[in-house]
Order: sequence, then structure tokens, then C-alpha cells
Amino acid sequence: MGKTVQIVIVEDDRDLNSGLCKALKSEGRNIVSCESIKEAGDQIFLSPPDLVLLDINLPDGNGLDLLKEIKKEGLTVPVILLSANDTDADVVRGLDLGADDYVTKPFSLSVLRARVNTQLRKAESSQAPDSVILFDKYSFDFDKMIFTVDGSEVSLSKTEQRLLKMLVLNKGVTMGRDDLIDRLWTDGAEFVDENALSVAIKRLRDKLEAKEYIKTVYGLGYQWVKTDG
Repeated sequence: MGKTVQIVIVEDDRDLNSGLCKALKSEGRNIVSCESIKEAGDQIFLSPPDLVLLDINLPDGNGLDLLKEIKKEGLTVPVILLSANDTDADVVRGLDLGADDYVTKPFSLSVLRARVNTQLRKAESSQAPDSVILFDKYSFDFDKMIFTVDGSEVSLSKTEQRLLKMLVLNKGVTMGRDDLIDRLWTDGAEFVDENALSVAIKRLRDKLEAKEYIKTVYGLGYQWVKTDG
């Protein structure tokens, strides 16, 4: 079973939001519905999704402000803007800020699905060339599964490899405990002891000598600390 794809929908029109959730729901996808910038921000920065559908006009502000924050935090999540007919200037500004695509209301759900699938494919393929990550004392090759610290190879379990990849690809972002558990143990088990994640984190820290890199964010989860390296 592959990784669950998470899509965050930010749309304050409840009927449209519900329709989008139904249209994009499929096996292997988790759809998160938000109706405000604050609600969406809390979700996105706690557990970075694979794609964001973002309405521009929201009750607590302009969706482009949230887009700015997403890019400022260094998240590489694709963002598709949902715009009304009279917001062409906002769409142009949104694309300048780093939005990946836009759809003008009213729109066909089949067209939206196609655009979402295109962005998800692009995001997946864009990670392939970066399978080898080099910084500070580390070399992580996620294709060959070769991991070195100061030139010495370190043996990691499959769970530790997946955990490392999620933390490093989201460097500087706090990954929620529940999200990490869901993504790490995808064998259909109904219950996973939360202690299993703590044990995996401790082993990874010890093996990589990474106590100063893998930070515990108490009450939330874990983060690979962003450095200048």
C-alpha cells in the first residue's frame, strides 16, 4: 500500500466545499476541509499536505496571504487557486507569488480533478532528481537507500528510512505525531502504539548522531531543524 495523499481544501462556501471533497475523494486520499485562513494555516503548517486547493476570497482575509506564508515557510506543496470571475488581478498576483495553477468559478469538477492529478504527478516526479540529499555531515541517498554520517555508512530499518525521508523533505516544518504514525505504518493495522514512533525517533537520532537536528516539538510532533547547511 502506498502513501496516503493528503489534499487540503480551503473554501468557505459549504456546498461547494462538500462537492469538492466528494469529487476528489478516492482510495489512498485523505481530504481535509477548511473554511477559513486560520483553520487552513493550523492544518497546513502542522501537517504539510500534498496539495492545497485555495479560494482567494475567504471570510477572515485574502487567500493569497496564506499562499505567501506557505511559500515563506519553504513548503513545496502545490497550490491551485479557486477564483471568481472578477478576480483576474488576484490570479495574476497569486501566480507571481508561486501558485501552481488556478481554476475560475464556475468550473467543471472533471477539469478540476484533471488539474489536481496533474499537479500531484508533477510534485511526485520533481522529487526524483533530489533523491540524494547532501548537507552538513550527512549524505542521504533515498534511491539506493545508502545513508552516511561523516562518510561512514549507517544501517537504517525500513521504518527509519521512511521516517528520515519525511523529516528531511519537510525540513523546518513540524510533522504531527498522528500524521507520521499514519504514514509510517500503512499496513492496515487498526492500532499502532504511539510509543513506537518515540522509539523510532530515538533510534534515528542515535544512529545519525542527530540530537541537535531532530527536534521534539512538545504536544505536536517532530521537526528536522532547518540549518544554513
